[in-house]
Amino acid sequence: MKKSALKVGVDVPWVTSWTAEQIIGPRPCPSVDGRLAICQDEAAGYGKPEYSKNHVYRQRLTVLKMLCPMCGEPTSAEDRVTQVARRMPAGLLRQGGRAPGLSVQIPDDLILIDAGSIAPLHRACSDRSLRYCPHLKASPRVDVMAFTPRWTTLPLMIAVTPPPPPGHALMMRPAPIRSLPAVTFIQLCGLTAEHDPDWRRNPKWNRDRRDPLVTSHL
Repeated sequence: MKKSALKVGVDVPWVTSWTAEQIIGPRPCPSVDGRLAICQDEAAGYGKPEYSKNHVYRQRLTVLKMLCPMCGEPTSAEDRVTQVARRMPAGLLRQGGRAPGLSVQIPDDLILIDAGSIAPLHRACSDRSLRYCPHLKASPRVDVMAFTPRWTTLPLMIAVTPPPPPGHALMMRPAPIRSLPAVTFIQLCGLTAEHDPDWRRNPKWNRDRRDPLVTSHL
């Protein structure tokens, strides 16, 4: 597939998937310490950018290593901002089924910064993306704010059927292949020091609003 004239990390976000990068299915992945994860070809810059899709491996790296999804370089605590993250009580995130695996040590009334699958950016990279990204320009919910110094990550899982072992087709009575959990993306939640004991009745927490930019798609 032809190499694009667009430059990865400048014209196209580093985390963006390209048409040459096909999903290759579940494999043990170093990004999650060898756990089973959805994997994808690595061919950034070839074909066409798929702006609505994040590359699964690069997405996991951005969150786990705090890499800027725009340029791919590490962010620092002094230069780390979010664009479409939303503040909400942990209990509300749990109620919506968007916090699988959230630690029980995090109380329901703690206010989280739900960044979905989008890691924080450098301020300069955020400014650049806001100038040029059509998806961000179209979103009424962009709210650039500094990210919290503490956070938690949550693996987003799906059930997969791993490929059969070599020689499987030659076995007289093959063992049934069972589904296994595999990591897709990594969800990011910033931890604040704020609590709202009355969060269930507080009208400011609108249960129905959800920006599609917060979640990446395979």
